[in-house]
Amino acid sequence: MKIYKKWQVFATAVLMLSSVGCSDFLDEEAVSLQTAENYYVTPEGFEDLVRATYPLFRQIIKDRELVLQGTDIFSQGDWNKATTTLGSGFNEYNANLSATTGEVATLWTHLYQEINRTNTVVSRAEGVVGMDEGLKEDRIAEAKVLRALALFYAVQQWGDIPMPLEETTSGNKEVIRVPAADVYTQIISDLTEAEATLPVTATDYGRVTKGTAQFLLARVYLTRGWNYNNSLGGSNADFDMALDYADKVIAAYPLATNYTDLFPARNENPLLETNSPATQNDQNDEIVFAIQFSENIVTSPEGNDYHHAFGGSVAVPGEVARSSFYNRYLGKFIATPSIYRMYDTDIDTRYNHNFLGKIYALIDVPDFDPGNGAEFDITAGDVVVEFRPWDNPATTPAERGIDVGGDLPYAVINTDEYQTITSSAYHGNNMQPLMWKFFEPNIPYGDGFGTFDYALFRSAEAYLIAAEAIVKGATGGDLGGAEVYYNRVVDRALGANAGATPLQAANPADVSSMATVSYRATAGTIDIDMILDERARELMGEYVRWYDLKRTEKLIDRAKTMNPWTADSEIAAYHMVRPIPQQERDLASNDLSQNLNY
Repeated sequence: MKIYKKWQVFATAVLMLSSVGCSDFLDEEAVSLQTAENYYVTPEGFEDLVRATYPLFRQIIKDRELVLQGTDIFSQGDWNKATTTLGSGFNEYNANLSATTGEVATLWTHLYQEINRTNTVVSRAEGVVGMDEGLKEDRIAEAKVLRALALFYAVQQWGDIPMPLEETTSGNKEVIRVPAADVYTQIISDLTEAEATLPVTATDYGRVTKGTAQFLLARVYLTRGWNYNNSLGGSNADFDMALDYADKVIAAYPLATNYTDLFPARNENPLLETNSPATQNDQNDEIVFAIQFSENIVTSPEGNDYHHAFGGSVAVPGEVARSSFYNRYLGKFIATPSIYRMYDTDIDTRYNHNFLGKIYALIDVPDFDPGNGAEFDITAGDVVVEFRPWDNPATTPAERGIDVGGDLPYAVINTDEYQTITSSAYHGNNMQPLMWKFFEPNIPYGDGFGTFDYALFRSAEAYLIAAEAIVKGATGGDLGGAEVYYNRVVDRALGANAGATPLQAANPADVSSMATVSYRATAGTIDIDMILDERARELMGEYVRWYDLKRTEKLIDRAKTMNPWTADSEIAAYHMVRPIPQQERDLASNDLSQNLNY
């Protein structure tokens, strides 16, 4: 049962009322005598208050610019720098990434709104009357896990941050930044308290559980162990703790049989599509914690938008514009050339799931001229564009389209032509495959009508957390060495070819090179870059990448090497934290310090 119900409207309204003076509403006509003071002391009211701590994460996971852009696997816009000025601070790391950047302020606002909601639960719990004490402790623990998650995102983005731990009930403009090490101490305290209390299985699907706390502890300890800038209070012992908690998650949440089981089912040819929201299954034993969405626009007015945010184009002959066939693709997050070349396209099932290999005509196109005057009819269902895998490029006329002098009645685009190819009768400039890992078929056309739950934590990542912790010195893993944990994730992706040797480009950034290297790990080969490559393959588009690169101190090196817009950018060490939003500094009564060089 979904936990986001009709209480959302009421509970959120009461939360808003509880933070302003009563005099603001005295002249209004009373429609209810219900207030925060007399409602949240009841068991029903307290339950609604706890439920109100969940929906904001729908917004937080959509604040993707600070998590995906400017990394090694996502960029933005046309890669032809001779003809394009991008102006994106997130990829060029220039003056456009500043204290007044809207996306920076938006994520800050959402995280601190969430922190205040969870603080309200913790602060008001003592006054609740008539509620089973064990149940109340579970609900407090849920709020503490969500508070810890919001603080964890914030401290990674901004370093030293404000850390309110009580409900905001009156205006206070003094804002004090707390050292990052103290924030990590509080996060771990919240999570360990919650882990001891929370049930293994939630009373309602979608609530935080013991496994959620354990997963987040694994990631938090791993991050603190790296001890960014010697500022997190971390030590090598944190890697042992990360491994211990990762093992607990692995034991409780078995991997799905297939990678594709975790995402919406769909057909590459929309004309053959039979799937719809009614046939999808977004629950899986691998999923530790998911952000829930619903078909009900009252309780979920803003649906999952991951189906439309990623790059690619379907503007081809026979398209049906503004339809649910391929739905809307805004191209905000463009896969870099490197990420395609990290997969063995023959045997790694994630490649064909994550990238659309062919585009089909959806309607007939009579008398189509491919550019040479030799007109022919395109029939609905015909292939009009094919994207060739990096490790199997089209090299002969028999493999190329007639738009470039080949034999095939459709365009064929090689990986080294992505985002740089010249337009033809089949396609516009800057073509590349849709990154459609999260695509949902047969939902209304638009930005945010997805209904599939978003898996925020899943056990495949726990395997990779364990591998990374062992590489950093942790010992005593339940499964053995780092390579064992790592290869479990790889083998699941290989499916029937489990145990085979998958090959990726030896230099993913060099699109002209066909040299390969195995990404099966051995005790002698596994290292941080190998793990980061696997995290890119497995977790592509999920809410982790910038955090991964910052944690491992690889952001500058990998982004400059693999991101076309970051290669010649101004990225520097100070970009490892974001600017404090200027709006927060303007509102503060004290001198709220800014991060260095912003």
